[in-house]
Amino acid sequence: MFRSLFTAILYQPIINLFVGLYALIPDLGIIILLVTILIKLILHPLTVKSIRAQKLVSQIQPKIDALKKEFKDDQQKLAAETMRVYKEHKINPLSSCLPVLLQLPILITLYFVLQAVLKSDQLHLLYPFIKNPGTMSTMTLGFLDLSKANIVLALLAGASQFWQTKNMMGKKPVTDPTDPNSMTSMMNKQMLYFMPVLTVFITWSLPAGLTLYWVFSNVLAVFQQMYVLRS
Repeated sequence: MFRSLFTAILYQPIINLFVGLYALIPDLGIIILLVTILIKLILHPLTVKSIRAQKLVSQIQPKIDALKKEFKDDQQKLAAETMRVYKEHKINPLSSCLPVLLQLPILITLYFVLQAVLKSDQLHLLYPFIKNPGTMSTMTLGFLDLSKANIVLALLAGASQFWQTKNMMGKKPVTDPTDPNSMTSMMNKQMLYFMPVLTVFITWSLPAGLTLYWVFSNVLAVFQQMYVLRS
């Protein structure tokens, strides 16, 4: 039941979108870029809420860290005071992660669709008005095979992940400027350097088409963040 709904609502429409675009633009690299832009536009309202919530949470983090020090021996009081600060600043603690959770089904679908498209597989799911191309060329720019792993793209994915994370963190205030080893500072540093390394590790063996989507998604996310935070 769940699998049927997943196929009908998400998987089938997206794979038809890829194949339909391929009839107009026979280059999967360009199509991946166009689909990435389209997905970003569709999810933009959710992304705006998530970015703003994350920024608000980062701005009040010094207060939260101060509360953790003040009530380190009284967890009940700490929880109450933390919620008071969130309420005072009109912040829903879940608002920063809920949009991300809602985006996960689409991201997972894209992963499976890209795998199928790069193998010219699952084309029996095409709608009657979408022409079946039989096979789709996985070459883009005349030299990059999107069906094979690409180390250079994996490194670009890691670099773009670093850029996105760094841009999102911006100039966050710290609880105590004299304490570079504060919990917040350490967590930020771990996130900043760990995620790019993990990204390279994951994309190292993935088909280049999936890695290319990862790069496009990160770069577009940076411009989204810049737009939202400046506006």
